[in-house]
Amino acid sequence: MISSGTAHPLPSSHSRSEWRGGVGGGGLFASSKQRSGGLHTLYISPLKALAVDIARNLERPVAEMGLPVRIETRTGDTPQSRRARQRRDPPDILLTTPEQLALLLASADAPYLFGSLRRVVLDELHALVTSKRGDLLSLGLSRLFATAPGLTTVGLSATVADPQELSRFLVPQRGGGTHAEIVEPEIVQPATIQAEIVQAAGGAAPIVTMLDTAEHLPWSGHSAAHALAEIYDLIGRHTTTLVFVNTRSQAEFLFQALWRINEDGHAIALHHGSLDVTQRRKVEAAMAEGRLRAIVCTSSLDLGIDWGDVDLVINVGAPKGASRLTQRIGRANHRLDEPSRAVLVPANRFEVLECRAAIDAVAENAQDTPPLRTGALDVLAQHVLGCACAAPFASDDLFVEVRAAAPYADLRREDFDAVVDFVATGGYALKAYERFAKIRKGADGRWRVTHPRVAQRYRLNVGTIVEEPMIKIRLVRARGAATRGHAGVVGRAGKLLGEVEEYFIEGLVPGDTFLFAGEVLRYEALAEDSAYVSRAHAEDPKVPVYAGGKFPLSTYLAERVRDMLAAPATWRRLPDQVHDWLDLQRLRSRLPKPGELLVETFPRTDKHYLVCYPFEGRLAHQTLGMLLTRRLERARQRPLGFVASEYALAVWGLGDLSFAVKRGALSLDALFDEDMLGDDLDAWLAESALMKRTFRQCAVIAGLIERRTGGEDKSRRQVTISTDLVYDVLRKHQPDHMLLRAAQAEAATGLLDIRRLGLLLSRVRGRIVHVPLPRVSPLAVPVMLEIGRESVHGEASEALLMEAEADLVREAMG
Repeated sequence: MISSGTAHPLPSSHSRSEWRGGVGGGGLFASSKQRSGGLHTLYISPLKALAVDIARNLERPVAEMGLPVRIETRTGDTPQSRRARQRRDPPDILLTTPEQLALLLASADAPYLFGSLRRVVLDELHALVTSKRGDLLSLGLSRLFATAPGLTTVGLSATVADPQELSRFLVPQRGGGTHAEIVEPEIVQPATIQAEIVQAAGGAAPIVTMLDTAEHLPWSGHSAAHALAEIYDLIGRHTTTLVFVNTRSQAEFLFQALWRINEDGHAIALHHGSLDVTQRRKVEAAMAEGRLRAIVCTSSLDLGIDWGDVDLVINVGAPKGASRLTQRIGRANHRLDEPSRAVLVPANRFEVLECRAAIDAVAENAQDTPPLRTGALDVLAQHVLGCACAAPFASDDLFVEVRAAAPYADLRREDFDAVVDFVATGGYALKAYERFAKIRKGADGRWRVTHPRVAQRYRLNVGTIVEEPMIKIRLVRARGAATRGHAGVVGRAGKLLGEVEEYFIEGLVPGDTFLFAGEVLRYEALAEDSAYVSRAHAEDPKVPVYAGGKFPLSTYLAERVRDMLAAPATWRRLPDQVHDWLDLQRLRSRLPKPGELLVETFPRTDKHYLVCYPFEGRLAHQTLGMLLTRRLERARQRPLGFVASEYALAVWGLGDLSFAVKRGALSLDALFDEDMLGDDLDAWLAESALMKRTFRQCAVIAGLIERRTGGEDKSRRQVTISTDLVYDVLRKHQPDHMLLRAAQAEAATGLLDIRRLGLLLSRVRGRIVHVPLPRVSPLAVPVMLEIGRESVHGEASEALLMEAEADLVREAMG
């Protein structure tokens, strides 16, 4: 078996070189006539758009060489008729996604499809392996290793922090894991090397700058509205520009704002994952043909899309990670001997520090991709059911196969058996309910599905991305048309624009306006799974806010920001506005040093505030805020609330915190003690709605609750009621249930970021510096501005933010 991972600065180039070896270099062409009819090469991508793009780039050289090679894609957008034909008559090369691989492996045709498989190419490997999608993919790979013993796996990535660790994902694990050997490309000998990592040298170093705006730089906010004219000017001075933002909401807001000032008529498009696939493909095709001046986009275009004519990347907002910034920069100028160019546009003053840290990291070619994760039990449950859908299995054989997957290499047998029992019965607390029995053990000792409809429902619900229930957005010509449609005159008419989450639509009333697909739309009516809208003109439309999609500040960049704050000599590279801000903080209070935690307390109006600056990301700060609030309550300080940003945390209440610390009634060392992650955390989780929400996601992934039955999606309310009832039953009657343990592990590593919080508390033990102040400090202004903010964009909310900012700044300067 050969396994290779590639670290390369030009994804399209390294992809093409890999394909040349497999297609034209004697691999596929030489063996195609000897194959039994199944797949030869399987390409797996985290993005549908990337699979489509690679297929387009492959088809031309294959046609030019006259090779009898059939290349096809298979994604969630592929018509059902083509998917059925691909199972009967597979192409030579199939480009697909992890979810589609899981579906194919759950088919009885899997041995035919994959028995002669020679090569698996995993593109953008770093984006695949660090999530539950990676867990599902690893289990699929372990099944492929068993099905096609001569399989070669290739991992491609331009942003790998630890290639040796990542290589474990590509090879079957035996007795603690098999590691790959790092070799140079010119000495690779596939016939003799078991595993290798091919590391290619980079091309010209990228040129990355930060916009030094002439406008007032906001203290808080995320829209970068202050730099709108400067962003537009950059677009006008370049041939083709990709404008990246971090969320779909920001993409809608920025696109609409640019369109309003587009006096030159530039062809500017919008691209994000909630738009209709037809619209996304049109934008991608127009970009490939050079017909667009700019695209405002999200992570939907982060990876690997090959547009050689892009001469500028603009990143609006902080990049949140060095590797993510490197990936986005790599979308510009795919010529090895010419540098990519990028401009970072920070939306506020703290983001200036983060952008500077990211630029320095890119210059040093530093990477901060997270390490391999431990495989989730809910994903394993989904895989176990998929295996039974394909063919009966023996537990012992499947256990060995599962442990070959790197995330599950240390899986205990009792945990595996608990997962199988869950799929078979739901667990002993649910054993009386027949609907939870998905598999049963036959006389031959093998597990098989209890009924063919179990396999049908599995195929409707496969995957690990648990989104909120979505409502289709359909455009109608005039107000009232949607109502007629509901009555049956127009039916399901209306151009499909895309989808938004159900909870956003639930908050609208007819006549409300919102931004979507780059347009201002008026909500008319809801009919079944569709919201009917018409075009409108409004000064302050709402913007849908989507679950997920927010990136945490990486630990690596957080450390660099802390170092920067403690080194005034480095501030000369910062804009004057930020330099002056930090100088003022040093004068009014102090700046946090590496290894210590600065805690400020001060009064404001009729409340008292505690602000600390951990720089550990919003998730860890939110968890810290929850736990501090509980402790302050016990200390009789009457806390009222908290707010967390990526950089700081503010807690407020009625008790005079400065006085309590001074007289010894409140110990900051005790308040921030690591023991808060014990009983306090357990008590909070037991009563928190967050655990129910996390359990809901795990239950959906594991197949306990099915999102789709008969092709229809359950409503958010239906799923919530079902999972909440099961959660309460399990907590009472089976507290060690596999799904409860999966939810606790997910909450700890995901929504709560407990590991990162624990490292913070350990790092600052005995090094908490308290500064009591008479008023808010300059460094506290940004997080104070977060208090009471709604998570929607618009001119009105920007005006309110500026008004609040002016008040706080006057206090800080006073």
